[in-house]
Amino acid sequence: MNIRQLLDDRLTAALHSLGAPDTVSAIVKPSARPEFGDYQANGVMAAAKQLKTNPRELATRLLESVDLSDMAAKLEVAGPGFINIYLKHEWLAERLEETPPDLPLSGEEAKTIVVDYSGPNLAKEMHVGHLRSTIIGDAVARVLAFQGNKVIRQNHVGDWGTQFGMLIAHMVSLQAQGGELSMQLSDLETFYRAAKQRFDAEPEFANAARDYVVKLQSGDPECLALWQQFIDISLHHCEEVYERLGVSLTRADVQPESAYNADLANIVSELQAQGLLVEDQGAQCAFLEEFKNKDGSITPIIVQKTGGGYLYATTDLAALRYRSAVLHADRALYFTDARQSLHFQQVFTLARKAGFVRAGVSLEHMPFGNMLGEDGKPFKTRSGGTVKLVEVLAEAEERAFALVTQKNPELPETERQSIAQTVGIGAVKYADLSKNRNSDYIFNWDAMLSFEGNTAPYLQYAYARIKSIFRKAGAESFTSPISLQEPAERTLAMKLLQFTEATDSVAKEGLPNHLCTYLYELAGNFMSFYEACPILKEGVAEEVRNSRLQLADLTAQTLQTGLGLLGIGVMERM
Repeated sequence: MNIRQLLDDRLTAALHSLGAPDTVSAIVKPSARPEFGDYQANGVMAAAKQLKTNPRELATRLLESVDLSDMAAKLEVAGPGFINIYLKHEWLAERLEETPPDLPLSGEEAKTIVVDYSGPNLAKEMHVGHLRSTIIGDAVARVLAFQGNKVIRQNHVGDWGTQFGMLIAHMVSLQAQGGELSMQLSDLETFYRAAKQRFDAEPEFANAARDYVVKLQSGDPECLALWQQFIDISLHHCEEVYERLGVSLTRADVQPESAYNADLANIVSELQAQGLLVEDQGAQCAFLEEFKNKDGSITPIIVQKTGGGYLYATTDLAALRYRSAVLHADRALYFTDARQSLHFQQVFTLARKAGFVRAGVSLEHMPFGNMLGEDGKPFKTRSGGTVKLVEVLAEAEERAFALVTQKNPELPETERQSIAQTVGIGAVKYADLSKNRNSDYIFNWDAMLSFEGNTAPYLQYAYARIKSIFRKAGAESFTSPISLQEPAERTLAMKLLQFTEATDSVAKEGLPNHLCTYLYELAGNFMSFYEACPILKEGVAEEVRNSRLQLADLTAQTLQTGLGLLGIGVMERM
């Protein structure tokens, strides 16, 4: 249940009944301080301005016209027209008992949502630059699916273009020398560098590579077979990374650039027929007035190069049309770095002008900043090269194993290895997901593996600590009703009931850090509750003990569900 939305709907309806325009809402938010209630409605002032009336008088009339007696113990007007809402203890307890955290309850109508994320270039192995798109997109896709939406994952991998002619030429050359391709391709980075060096240094090789591009795009069977072999090995590399990361992408989610190749000429001809393209220096370009610069010039969208080649814009237009007409998307979310923001704004605008997407489709670019090293510069190897993602994940597990061994050397090595994998991978993912995706963030091993602060190990430990309470209690059933008598019990109950608000926020804005902040605050609320409200201490009445065990169990469930939506695992003990 989204309590905030429920309150907002009821108060907004009452405001409208008092004559407020439909554009006005109650603007209900959690109160910043306990003395202001559990929630506060801040929209009366704006409504009063529209109605040209006194805001406190309007707030008073609003309270007279709305009935929240089933859930609220007290409503009061504060300040210039705020409304403070104090919820009933009994109502909160009842909601906790009927709404387990693994039951998705969203006030939003289910939609078909396409989520475009990860999208590595198959000419190379995945590097740290692919991490943010992959794990942010995956977390949002999980939340959207959890809410009951039909989520269609689209891994728009780069598998087409000039570099593949270069790679095929190198494959043909190695085959002619009797080389074993599968062995050569075991390290894609090395293979790519060798091909690139030959392309730059050997004119005959470069000419052959260009010829192979033409053959590939013309559907030459031998060329396509070599290309497919390279693609299969590249995708296998990606799948190994996805499995290690705990990312939900599969081979079935791959919808590569090449999938749209047959439609690219149609895209250009239809744009031409609608008068949306002009020829500029031999290229086919769209000049949109919406993107006029200060000097009056317009940065064009090039959809066909001089010589007839296509670009990312052409493929993205074809993908938009496919996602609207074939996949029937209501929303299409794109998780790419912020440097592509202008590109997507232009492509979305052109697609709408051309009628490539239905009018009701929401097109949303979800940009993110860079991962930086501790020097504040883009994260690189010491030699200045790109960092392979598998190397980062391996180091995360190694560091976590050393940490677990230091803390619990008595655990069997196999268990320590399992814990280290969950903690290490979780730490890398959470360090990213807990930051606002629009910002750059600094990659720091010590910070992400800390058991203090807003980190995955802290939350995983909080979960394990709760599970240890049940091992000590030996309790499998605790059926007494939940009772919220102590302030710490009530605070924890309120936070537990705000889980849906956190997931709704992630779904709406594509910001997993909202869920991370919620889980961190929940864990903190539980620690305060545990200190203030004894559970297993001698002398605690059985009904009180069982009520508090239920609160502890709901907290563990919520932590497990929330971390699971982020793609992060938990353990019974650490």
